[in-house]
Amino acid sequence: MSFIDSHCHLKSFHDELALDQTLGKASTVGVDQMITVGTNTDDWDLYENLSIIYAGKVFYTVGIHPCYVDKSWAAQSKMIKAFWTRESKPVALGEIGLDYFRLPKDKNASKDIISLQIKCFNEQLKIAKSLDCPIVVHSRDSFEDCLSYIDKSGVNWNKVVFHCFSEGKERMQQIIDRGGTASFTGNITYGKNKHLHEAIKLQGIDNLMLETDSPYLTPEPNRRDRNEPSSIPKIAQFISNILGISENDVERIIYSRTKTFFNII
Repeated sequence: MSFIDSHCHLKSFHDELALDQTLGKASTVGVDQMITVGTNTDDWDLYENLSIIYAGKVFYTVGIHPCYVDKSWAAQSKMIKAFWTRESKPVALGEIGLDYFRLPKDKNASKDIISLQIKCFNEQLKIAKSLDCPIVVHSRDSFEDCLSYIDKSGVNWNKVVFHCFSEGKERMQQIIDRGGTASFTGNITYGKNKHLHEAIKLQGIDNLMLETDSPYLTPEPNRRDRNEPSSIPKIAQFISNILGISENDVERIIYSRTKTFFNII
């Protein structure tokens, strides 16, 4: 049994001196590889270092998450390309995108933040195009704008994944039509998210990638607990029931698909 968690955040486990325990727990259930995803300059160097210490097990990305975008975004974005010249290179640029959910109530302040997010997103798309690398997209209450800016950027849609997909099958179709893909998290197990079942059926098993987004979005029935990469088999089991496909086939296909998408040898 082999699984890969295509999207997790290991900084909190590292800071709490619990990373070895977390990785060990994941390994016992077959999650032998994971991609820890950068959100701002505070975690990029750490994740590169973890990818060296745990070579072959931990891979990483760099990117400025929309919720971390501030007036210093331009200076931060200039640091991104250098990671592709380092000993251990990122496997993707991300997570990047737009988030219109976490905005201040003041309309002017909200407008200013959205403007900064869009500028930062477009710059990072430009960088991703120049690097011709995979792109991990965060989209919350901003789906149509994300599509529009990606379209305008000219990046290769085959290299785009919308992580933690939470939309319905109509928006899934828009991604499919462009050649992109989506990954699914523990939120697919939540009772209110039945629409995700139709979306995942539409995408199909061949393009499927799974993630925990840990320490967030723990699958049921342990939703109140902190999530870990070890939850991937539970998500896979749930999805195998939705798709009517054996757990072994789900495991085999998502493992191959994820490694191919992120160019992990």
